Amino acid sequence: MRVHFIGIGGIGLSALARFLQYRGYKVSGSDIKNTPITDELQKEGIKVNIPQSANAIDGQDLVIYSAAVLNDNVEIMEAKKQELVLLPRKEALSIIMQKTTNYCVCAAHGKSTTTAILSSILQSSAIIGAISKEFDSNFRYIDDILAFEADESDESFILSHPYCSIVLNTEPEHMEYYNYDEKRFYDAYEKFLDIAKLRVINAEDDFLQNYKGYAIRLYPSKDINNIEFILKDDEPYTRFTLKDYGVFEVWGFGVHIAIDASCAILAASQTMPMDEIKKNLEKYKGIKKRFDIVQKSKDLIVIDDYAHHPTEVMATMESVKLYKSHKHLSHTTVIWQPHKYSRTMDNLEYFKRCFKGCDELIILPVWTVAEQVKDIDFVKEFAHYNTTFADKMITTNGKIELIKNDEVIKTITQGIVLGVGAGDITYQLRIK
Repeated sequence: MRVHFIGIGGIGLSALARFLQYRGYKVSGSDIKNTPITDELQKEGIKVNIPQSANAIDGQDLVIYSAAVLNDNVEIMEAKKQELVLLPRKEALSIIMQKTTNYCVCAAHGKSTTTAILSSILQSSAIIGAISKEFDSNFRYIDDILAFEADESDESFILSHPYCSIVLNTEPEHMEYYNYDEKRFYDAYEKFLDIAKLRVINAEDDFLQNYKGYAIRLYPSKDINNIEFILKDDEPYTRFTLKDYGVFEVWGFGVHIAIDASCAILAASQTMPMDEIKKNLEKYKGIKKRFDIVQKSKDLIVIDDYAHHPTEVMATMESVKLYKSHKHLSHTTVIWQPHKYSRTMDNLEYFKRCFKGCDELIILPVWTVAEQVKDIDFVKEFAHYNTTFADKMITTNGKIELIKNDEVIKTITQGIVLGVGAGDITYQLRIK
């Protein structure tokens, strides 16, 4: 069966493409430009057309497209012209995931980390919206047990055939999809839980604490104790005690890391002995773009984090504070690339508070795709910070240069630099 993916360079769609290729499908795809992901896909034997072209559509059995692809896309129009089976990613999931035992993780925050931790514990197949450092990919195939990062942004998580539904938190996000209808948003989460045979929830979440179905319930304030933050071989680890199961250590700093790991542990504990869980947890080494230390020297540490919502930024800021105390560095610079005008506007008051504790805030232009530009006075709204505005940055060994109007306006050579955002900031932070 021949399957073509429009928008194959996306982190989610590329994992599905790899999954189908591994299962014997003939896979192709396209995107608007080359990226490290499209380069890797081509090395793996998947034909990728750059840029997108009507010629890429040549009678495939199925064409799957990402949520970012619009109806006037040339390949969408050609697939319709050829009367091919054309499905959005969310509908394709219902077909793709029918024959696997799916441990599906969903939340506003922490789902990539928890899915990666769970795949390490289970030593299972994985489809993740990030690159696991354990196997250097967003996908691996081991068997028909699958750790899957489920997506609530378009309700596709209810089509993922969960055997186990794991929900960490339910803070409203992507509300433009739900027409700002909170009932519809929470109903989708409830359905995601109801259709699973096994459920694990953070029972201190405002919505989940009232869930009436049977679930394994984690009460972080009571069930997670003796939290410590330690360095092992100069890497960050969180040590904690979970209920009466004993002491665990997981890569990363932060209370949120202990919660993510605990939910994964509780899900796996239904089929695995605890000593094996502890042993396999050691294989988790973090995921790229989540507290990802991309440069480290005596004077300068650069951390890349995907945080693009105020809650995520605040959690990462706490992790940086802990890490800074261990590394004895005094200055923290945050470089923020706002992600989407709609998200920034919806959460503006929270964004204005979430960078508290930084010594300097660098703001890059808003990263957006296929969205109406909105007028946000960043100079006024963020005047209470020590703020610098730049167009982009150039990172080399030992320094970051901030560029505005094609000129270097500032050079950073010391302290901790934290970059946050879901756009191309991740590439700008890496050494050229």
